[in-house]
Amino acid sequence: MKRKKIGKIEKILEIPQEVYSDVPKITITGFDEMLIENFKAILEYEEFYIRISTYIGIININGYNLKLENMTNDDIKIKGKIESFEIERLIEE
Repeated sequence: MKRKKIGKIEKILEIPQEVYSDVPKITITGFDEMLIENFKAILEYEEFYIRISTYIGIININGYNLKLENMTNDDIKIKGKIESFEIERLIEE
């Protein structure tokens, strides 16, 4: 995994790390919505289970009536009844 070095400009402008790196940002709104920024791929998609690959690991989301909405190349929004989620860290070599 490549990490971009933070430059002086990013520090001075206080640009968030997820903007200039591949680190994912996860935003959860209640139990009904999750936004994942900086994702790589959708590995599995079922109404009750979603697996999403990121640059640092895999996010597993469990629930029911799960739907993928507002997907772009970098961001994905998941809606439905989110029961739980976990992050599997990739082993750095």
